[in-house]
Amino acid sequence: MLSALEQFAPLPLQESWDNAGLQMGLTEAETSGALLCLDVNEEVVDEAIRKGCNLIVSHHPLLFRGLKQISGADYVQRCVIKAIKNDIVVVSMHTNMDNAQGGVNWKIAEKLGLVKGRFFAQKQVDGMEAGSGVVGELPEPMAARDFMLLLKERFGVECVQCNALLQRPVRTVAVCGGAGDFLLDDAIREGADAFITGEMHYHVYFGHEQQIQIAVIGHYQSEQYTSEIFRDIIRRECPGVRTEMAETVTNPIVYI
Repeated sequence: MLSALEQFAPLPLQESWDNAGLQMGLTEAETSGALLCLDVNEEVVDEAIRKGCNLIVSHHPLLFRGLKQISGADYVQRCVIKAIKNDIVVVSMHTNMDNAQGGVNWKIAEKLGLVKGRFFAQKQVDGMEAGSGVVGELPEPMAARDFMLLLKERFGVECVQCNALLQRPVRTVAVCGGAGDFLLDDAIREGADAFITGEMHYHVYFGHEQQIQIAVIGHYQSEQYTSEIFRDIIRRECPGVRTEMAETVTNPIVYI
């Protein structure tokens, strides 16, 4: 199972600061079921226990930094304790899945119906083609306001944060799931009419009016379909393994 995931999104593709891959547990055990999710918290571990899954595959790693103690003082420590007590393996595919062919940004492009997709901010890692973002084209040009409504519908978002609406049609769209404002200049160089990401710093919005349509839909919302990638890999490469899409909503941000 782990080898199938890592073959699709090899660990060398992850950023230097990341901690993708095996988080905890013994991988020799037979898989009773895989719970697929964006984040790991206590409710997700409880859901895995309830559904009889001894494997959790997440996008965001539970363990980013080394633990100096495991006492249950915070949710990360409590998740570690609960997972180990219940013989649950936790695996995370993070920036390696962001950068992989067919990964997170390709899934976003798919949900938007983009065609002629390609990497931008490309890089070669161990001979593999990778990229931090994907750019493609809408089947037909759209008015900027209609494009915002499309984003809200496809990603189920309460609101879209954007700069002033573009006064020309949107056709070429660049996407980067999660925190992607570091790619805005690359998107402009690609000739994108719009740049979609999950979160962006305030000052990055300035100075791009009528140059590019910025649309920020939320970190969780932009990456929420990553579990579908995990599901498809496991069903294709490990067809005997039961997969469960997590029902727990882990987004910590609430819109009032």
